[in-house]
Amino acid sequence: MKMPDIALPDGVDLVSAVDAHSVASILAEKIAGVLADRLREPGRASLAVSGGTTPIAFFELLAEKPLDWSRVDVVLVDERWVPESDPASNAATVRRYLLQGPAASATFWPLWRDGVSPQQGAALADRALASLAWPLTAVVLGLGTDGHTASLFPDAPELYQALDTTRPERVCAMTPPSQAQARVTLTLRALAAAGFRALHIQGGSKAETLRQACENPDDVADMPIRVFLKLGLRVFWSA
Repeated sequence: MKMPDIALPDGVDLVSAVDAHSVASILAEKIAGVLADRLREPGRASLAVSGGTTPIAFFELLAEKPLDWSRVDVVLVDERWVPESDPASNAATVRRYLLQGPAASATFWPLWRDGVSPQQGAALADRALASLAWPLTAVVLGLGTDGHTASLFPDAPELYQALDTTRPERVCAMTPPSQAQARVTLTLRALAAAGFRALHIQGGSKAETLRQACENPDDVADMPIRVFLKLGLRVFWSA
């Protein structure tokens, strides 16, 4: 399958390959290079990643890169409000596939908190993440067929709060009716300033979603991924 012709906005470019493993390898090499460049200077590097199954191969390949992982902070762009024992936990996926081998020495900052509401947990995570070196060095986003990225869902009543870059919060609770669980997400303020922004997608349905998003980039509320298309990013896609 070829990526359909898409009129990408200025500042958005496309990297594609015939299979998912090849794209994952290209993405892992790019992210490793971005982190390595940051680590040549004093201080720490930071990486925000997405959950789900699409990034698993990318995680496995990135984990083996010979970086000074002890100076890398890893955080999720979003999380379902479930414990790590739940199969839906994004944190569990990161621990299983990314925080292995050389990358096991990275510092992981989970978003979920036990025994509190998503709103309370978001506030706790926001305070914890304040100690990271902002802005993020790199962020790797995903994409839903409804146009959401991170947990910026079009039907979430908190969407405008999460997109408001004048607000101080970097973490926001989200309660989209379309989803089985509440979520917490990094806000646009936290994600937009990243030094390198990537969108990692796979398959024809995600390519079609991207095409729809590019056709009307100003309607952010309908497809929140559009805000990142306007900001600029690199799309990594495979069939």
